[in-house]
Amino acid sequence: MQKVRVVIIGSGPAGLTAGLYTARAQLSTVIVTGKLLGGQISTTHEVENFPGFPDGTTGPDLVEKMRQQAEKFGAQFLYESVTAVDFEHGSPFRVTTENEEYLADAVIVTIGANPRKLNVPGEAEYTGRGVSYCATCDGYFFRGKEIVVVGGGDSALQEGIFLTKFASHVNIIHRRDSLRASTALQTRAFDNPKISFTWDSVVEEVLANEHGVVSGVRLRNLKTGEKTLHPTEGVFIFIGYDPNSAVFGSQLDTDASGYVLINDRHGTNVEGVFAAGEIHDSVFRQAITAAGDGCKAALSAINWLGAREDRLQPLDETTPAAAGV
Repeated sequence: MQKVRVVIIGSGPAGLTAGLYTARAQLSTVIVTGKLLGGQISTTHEVENFPGFPDGTTGPDLVEKMRQQAEKFGAQFLYESVTAVDFEHGSPFRVTTENEEYLADAVIVTIGANPRKLNVPGEAEYTGRGVSYCATCDGYFFRGKEIVVVGGGDSALQEGIFLTKFASHVNIIHRRDSLRASTALQTRAFDNPKISFTWDSVVEEVLANEHGVVSGVRLRNLKTGEKTLHPTEGVFIFIGYDPNSAVFGSQLDTDASGYVLINDRHGTNVEGVFAAGEIHDSVFRQAITAAGDGCKAALSAINWLGAREDRLQPLDETTPAAAGV
C-alpha cells in the first residue's frame, strides 16, 4: 500500500487539470486513469472549441498535452481502474485498483458519465466519423448535411433544435409514437421546418461508405417489422447518460440519477473528498467546463489539506508516488 496526498479517480479534462494543480502545489498525486486515458474527449477526432487552439486540435492530442503538463510537475499515472473505495472512516481514504492500493489524504472524483449507447453494429466503429453524442461539440462539422437524431426526450429535442443551426435537415428517430419531451420543446420541434420525425422505429445498424464515414442507418419499425435504409451523413444519439458513480456505493450522496452532489467548493458529503466534471454535471458536458471544475476541486483540496497540514500522516518517501512532495 502506498501513502499519497491526493488520489484523482478519472483522467478526463477534469482529472488531468486537477492533477496539474495538485502536483504543481507539491502534493504527491496519483491519477488513476480508468480504462481510457482522457475519457470521452480522447475519442473525439476534431476539437475546435477548447481555448488556446485557434486551428483546432484532436481529442487524443489535447489529452496527451494535458497528461504531459501534469506529469511535468510530478503527477503519477496509474493505468488501471478503481475497484473499491473506503470513504466511511475519514481521511486518509483507502482507494483500491485492480493491482494497487493507496491511502490518500484527499480524493478528487472525476470519473465522469457515459452516454448510453444503442449497442448496434457500426456505432462504436464510426464514433467520431459521423456518430456523435454531443451536438455542441460536433454540430459545426455537419454544416449543410442531412443528419438523424435518436431519442425522444428533452435532450434529444434540445440538441435536435440546436443542430438545425448547422444541418440542412434533422430527422428525429423515436421508438414510440409520441415524445417524452416537455410540451414547450415539442412545440418548438414540430414548428421547425428543418425537423421531421420517424416514429415507432429503432436503429439496427450504422452504415458507412468506402471512406469509413457514416452514410446511413438501417431502421426497423417496431409495429410493422419493416426494415428500411435511411441515408444520412450523421447520427446523433441522445438517449441519456449514466454517471459512473456505482463504485462508490452509498458512500457519496447522489441525486436520483446517480450524479454526485457537491457544495460550492466542489466538496461532497465526505470531508476531504471532492468531485469535478460530469460525475456531478448533467447540464454542460464540455471539456472546458470539466477542466474548470477540475481546477476548482483541486484548489479546494489544496486549501483543505493546507488547513490540516499538522495532522497529516507522513509519506513513505521511498515510494514512487511520493516523488515531488
